[in-house]
Amino acid sequence: MANLKEIRGRITSISSTMQITSAMKMVSAAKLKKAQDAIVMLRPYSEKLQEIIENVSSSTDLEGVSTFTAEREIKKVLYIVVTSNRGLAGAFNSSVIKELNTLIGNSQHEVEILTVGKKVYDSVRKSRTVYDNQSAIFDAMSFETVSNFTENLMKDYREGKFDRVYVVYNKFINAATQEVKTEQVLPIALPETATTVNTDYIFEPNAAEILNVLIPKSIKTQVYKSILDSVASEHGARMTAMHKATDNAEALRSDLKIFYNKARQAAITNEILEIVGGAEALKNS
Repeated sequence: MANLKEIRGRITSISSTMQITSAMKMVSAAKLKKAQDAIVMLRPYSEKLQEIIENVSSSTDLEGVSTFTAEREIKKVLYIVVTSNRGLAGAFNSSVIKELNTLIGNSQHEVEILTVGKKVYDSVRKSRTVYDNQSAIFDAMSFETVSNFTENLMKDYREGKFDRVYVVYNKFINAATQEVKTEQVLPIALPETATTVNTDYIFEPNAAEILNVLIPKSIKTQVYKSILDSVASEHGARMTAMHKATDNAEALRSDLKIFYNKARQAAITNEILEIVGGAEALKNS
């Protein structure tokens, strides 16, 4: 059985841990508000942009309009995988990495990975082909930064370096819930003509040129939205994980305090019994 000094040390250590986890929870809660506002504001823009592309595409023949809409034989697949640079966020990172491993295991094609986040980079760098590592993007997060590496990605896609691109990330639902999503980025998935509303539009200059402007913008926005979703999800997951850690530490500290008080009381009782026993022995001697 642990002595009283060891129990006091454990109680002190747990109290210190509680202070750290509680502080991390509050920091993540503050960052979550900003990240949540960013993704909530971007989603309507992204959805409207996709709606415009769908409407324009339903009114024109897409044959040969854009390299980014043309299906081709799949030989090599690129996965853009978004995690975080830090841990202590529950299953936030591991769930994305698990999904990636499942996708690679089921793939019949050559695979390369574009990593966004140190956690996924550290997981795959020794066993998989890393096309690019953009983990530093979180240090200066902006649409322009994401746009720059997405532009290089689209250039390589046009040159045939890979034939399909997916993004794997955590979609933000709320502070306690994140959903792992795998979305096709290239070629862009347009709806079937039969499922869209056919409307007559007047295009200026013409539908093909409009699509050639909108499609690259839509691709960049989709990647940017995925990263913003992941950032909000990370702070939500870390806030939830630190809240649970704080509660667990508090419960453990309470149990240890009860155990400590019982042990201390037993020690005091034993000392009293020894004193009484000694006094009785002196009286009878």
